[in-house]
Amino acid sequence: MNTINVLIIEDDPMVAEVNSKFVNSVPGFQVCGTAGTAREGIEMATSINPDLALIDVFLPDQDGISLLQELRRLMINTDAILVTAAHDAETIQGAFRYGAVDFIVKPFKLKRLQMALESYSTMRQKLNSLISLNQTDIDRLKAGHYSDTASDNEIEDVPKGLNSITMKQVLLYMIKSPQAMSAEEVAEGLGLARVTARRYLEYLDEIGRVTVDQQYGSVGRPLKRYSIR
Repeated sequence: MNTINVLIIEDDPMVAEVNSKFVNSVPGFQVCGTAGTAREGIEMATSINPDLALIDVFLPDQDGISLLQELRRLMINTDAILVTAAHDAETIQGAFRYGAVDFIVKPFKLKRLQMALESYSTMRQKLNSLISLNQTDIDRLKAGHYSDTASDNEIEDVPKGLNSITMKQVLLYMIKSPQAMSAEEVAEGLGLARVTARRYLEYLDEIGRVTVDQQYGSVGRPLKRYSIR
């Protein structure tokens, strides 16, 4: 697998350093540069053409959405993940409008960034391994997973009170896990409330995406552990 080069565009030096160390710790990824301003980020992206950029929205000279728009205008073929404290609908819509592959809200757990990187790596491998894609391939790329169990419509059309994006995050997290996990472990890994994680896992069990194993202890209720089907 070819190494994925990552440019970090972040004005806080400490955050940039933490993110750099973490990205370098994820197999298959390496940081090829850091930039503290939008202008510096555009110059570095132009000169080194990274595969992926982690972009903060709040930069001193230009906001990250405008930066992403400028990269597209310059036809720089760098994918982007927005990492920011901004979470208003307009900012999120702008990020996806200009081609961001993910949007991570600060503060976040490093597992969430790892999930974003691994999902991006899987997507690249899938695209690079095929000459052409059929509708099923495209739908799975869009959903962020490649399971053949159940239809993607069941993930898109989730019950009232559940969110399809969160559902995909939970499912992707389960797909990447080598072992069964409890709702508490999934909640901790994704930064969710335990009761919230349990609701999504119960729905995934209902549609056949996960299996449930009940472990009985000496006292109390049995512990449910979930694994991808």
